[in-house]
Amino acid sequence: MDVRGRSQESADRSRGTGGSGQKEGLFYRFSLWAVPLFFRLLSFVLFSTCRVQRRGYEHFTRLAGASSPFIVSFWHYCVIYIVYHARKIPYVAMVSASKDGEYVSRILQSKGFTTVRGSRNKGAVGALKGLMKEMAQGKTAVLVADGSQGPARKAQAGTILLASKTGAPIVPMGWAADRYKSFRSWDRTAIPLPFSRVVLWYGEPILVPRELQSVELEEYRLKLEQALNDLYEKSWREFGRKEH
Repeated sequence: MDVRGRSQESADRSRGTGGSGQKEGLFYRFSLWAVPLFFRLLSFVLFSTCRVQRRGYEHFTRLAGASSPFIVSFWHYCVIYIVYHARKIPYVAMVSASKDGEYVSRILQSKGFTTVRGSRNKGAVGALKGLMKEMAQGKTAVLVADGSQGPARKAQAGTILLASKTGAPIVPMGWAADRYKSFRSWDRTAIPLPFSRVVLWYGEPILVPRELQSVELEEYRLKLEQALNDLYEKSWREFGRKEH
């Protein structure tokens, strides 16, 4: 290939107009449409046959029936099944600002969620402000307590910070099943298998004082972590397990 040809190919790549770039762009746009549809169909097939029992559901329904928004928080391993169950009230969730996070955002939007983009390392301040804005309009926030990268079952400060800024109570959640599949991810993300028995646990709301100082923030972070791990242990103990 001559110099002119190589220069043209390089220019095509930099503009994203080369043949492979166009194909990748088309595939990405198609996948953004297809993945949420596939998720909804697959989750219905997998989970609609599960027999679900709820524990502590009154903590959730009491707040859902009130006029003020609240925060739902759970460990990352729970996320797929809890998103499947989310319905009936307006939610807002924070999603990673990464390219892969766009898939998660589209899935949540297909379930009626509002999403704001950000993570611990990128856009955290803007995401916090976005969550506060949506909660001021009456939406309930959904936050993964151990974040998108872990470590697993170690609460990060974001949920407590949002609760302190808004005055919204936090409802801890968790689930366990007698038959399930876990994956080789950092959190061992799990899903219940078809026809399994599932328990969904809702903990007592955690009330966080307004405008906490750093020492108090750590105190309530540990309180949330303990509450979620208590639910984790109780839920899996029902099926004779210590963990998933």
